[in-house]
Amino acid sequence: MKKELVAAGFVLFSLMLPFRAKAANFDKFYVFGDSLSDTGNSFNVTGGLVNPTTAIPPNPPYFQGRFSNDLIWVDYLGNQLGLTPTLFTALPGGTTTIPTEGINFAFGGANSGKGNAVIPNASLPGVLEQVGLFTQPLLASNQKADPNALYAVWGGGNDYLFGNAPNPNQIVQNLLDAVTILAQAGAKNILVFNLPDLGKIPYADEYGISSELTTLSTSHNATLAASLKNLSLSSSVNIIPVDVYTLFNQVLANPAEFGFKNITASCVIGDFQNIISVCNNPQDFLFFDAVHPTTGAQRLIVAAALSAIRDFQRINCPTELISGNFSNQDHHDHNKKATANACRFLPPEVDKKTGVTRATTSQFLTRKQSPTTFDKKS
Repeated sequence: MKKELVAAGFVLFSLMLPFRAKAANFDKFYVFGDSLSDTGNSFNVTGGLVNPTTAIPPNPPYFQGRFSNDLIWVDYLGNQLGLTPTLFTALPGGTTTIPTEGINFAFGGANSGKGNAVIPNASLPGVLEQVGLFTQPLLASNQKADPNALYAVWGGGNDYLFGNAPNPNQIVQNLLDAVTILAQAGAKNILVFNLPDLGKIPYADEYGISSELTTLSTSHNATLAASLKNLSLSSSVNIIPVDVYTLFNQVLANPAEFGFKNITASCVIGDFQNIISVCNNPQDFLFFDAVHPTTGAQRLIVAAALSAIRDFQRINCPTELISGNFSNQDHHDHNKKATANACRFLPPEVDKKTGVTRATTSQFLTRKQSPTTFDKKS
């Protein structure tokens, strides 16, 4: 069946992340994106393993290859899945040896299509090229992408921030091509993130381009939503959009409700090569630097992703798929089995009013707790 869902109605309950589900039914977790999803690829290729203080991003003040002060949404969602994607730059011999828990192909600075806006001389792949790095070896060996894995695609920000006369239609087409290629390769469950209002990040204010970036963000998101809807109607792929734009605006409208005290300035002043100062209270900031969110904001992003998956489960999943009680014939239906994995990712007992999985208060984690100790895998 065709699946599409917009992560809407994101409320304060999404501040609370449930501990890892006992029965996470996705086999692997694959990530394609830019600095918002990079857990260390750019850091590795810029010498971070040798001299972390001069890498991109430098450590400190950035956390272990992330473009933030601590863990990012990929880490948090991976924790929920019970999966840790291997960095592409840590693979022996490229993708010939496929890790058992997935791969993170994201590079900080990646454009939506080809190349890199932040590290231009290193021939690093854009989001569409990252998908090619994953799918081309599969096609060459006559294999298919794992239909029981979860795939995530997020990009476009660098095109608008650093590109020359960015065209939302072309940028969205790059992302749509990435999703389509994954689907053609055999992927069945794909998270696709839209963009926050780039006109409201510190970088936009600093360079006086807020209005332009707001217009581009709005156009990008509208075009992406329409394109994903058309794709979902013409394929059997479970496309699960994650509405970061709405989340971001809700935080800006009610920062105190989400635990933030500063939503306009950044904790880090300067750039990667020349850091002037770093605040001592990043937990109060929405932005760690002029472009990238803090780990507190990253937690909200993964909460939005979990909310999208949860809503997908609630709205699109028949009871037999949630429970796993389908016929022997259905067990041989790969499409139905892949959909069942999406349906059974989170426990099915969800509060119909709030969308929050029923659990005791002690089973939830608020963003005010230490991110570095969040639900570590044993």
